[in-house]
Amino acid sequence: MPTLAHDQLREVGYQLFTAAGCNLKDARVVVDHLVDSSLYGHDSHGAIRLYEYLDFLTDGTFDPRGVPEVVWDRPCTALVDGGSAMGQIGAAFATRLAMDKAGQHGIAAVTLRNTGHIGRVGAYPLMVAEDGMIGLVYCNAGRLGRQIAPFGGLDPKMSTNPIAFASPRRGHRPIMVDMATSVTAEGKIRVARNRETDVPLGWLIDNEGTPTTNPNDFLTKGGAILPLGGVAGYKGYCLSIIVELLGGALSGQGVTSGEQQMVSNGVLITVYDIEHFTDLEDYYDEVETLVGHIRSSRIDPAIGEILLPGEPEFRSEEQRIREGIELDNTTWSHICEAGVRLGLDTEGWHFS
Repeated sequence: MPTLAHDQLREVGYQLFTAAGCNLKDARVVVDHLVDSSLYGHDSHGAIRLYEYLDFLTDGTFDPRGVPEVVWDRPCTALVDGGSAMGQIGAAFATRLAMDKAGQHGIAAVTLRNTGHIGRVGAYPLMVAEDGMIGLVYCNAGRLGRQIAPFGGLDPKMSTNPIAFASPRRGHRPIMVDMATSVTAEGKIRVARNRETDVPLGWLIDNEGTPTTNPNDFLTKGGAILPLGGVAGYKGYCLSIIVELLGGALSGQGVTSGEQQMVSNGVLITVYDIEHFTDLEDYYDEVETLVGHIRSSRIDPAIGEILLPGEPEFRSEEQRIREGIELDNTTWSHICEAGVRLGLDTEGWHFS
């Protein structure tokens, strides 16, 4: 399996997306997002999406020259149409708009529709937190409804519907929550298939409702991913309903209804400017009080330490910057094949 330095993978991505018709600025936004996802350990939203997005550009699902625009604008709210651009373009635009509005008014909520797959949802509240504010994002998959079984059901009727949150800390990387409302993201099932490995028991059921560890029981045979929560899976199911209504219905993109392909995410981005609510240093003091109290717990020896949300990603980033990003052979083969189709000289893409 090839291992690429992150800057090597970025350069491959820039070549691919500019060859597919994107301008370099937009290519950098999308590729940097995907490479950062791989650095953070979220391979389900990283390099595996390079060739998938290129297919979407080729078949016209995404517009390589699409430009987001504000459909309507209010002091604390807005609706953004993504212009059929790749999702990272629309989501970054909408996030910056929400940040600008929150800076003026204290709180802002911006919805986004007619965009592509926005990728790793945690990237957007992280943008907010790194600017000293709090960000919260709900993201559905529009009318796609073929992934997750509702609690009490056996058929895939919902989507992974992630929720992401980030808050700044004094002198530390932000606290960052990035979670599907299903037990796992769909992309992790595809990563397992590409690596020819099973998934953990408890992630999937086959089309008869029997627990399975075979990725293909979901990907090709009509099985389903389970909602987050195990025996309390109704909690993940309820959170997923919230995401459908806030991300899908409120944006106008629509809610799950059984379509087999996602046309666009429906997104709600909410930003809070801390200093419109409380003194910033007081807030930081409270964050550290919370962190200190949590970490005063005795350690479960089976786990070994108490990590804050976001710490696993930041540790993975440090490690993969040092050691490189390992790609499975299937993913790398698809990336190279896409390069050949686009007329690129891939002979130089040889990495150890």
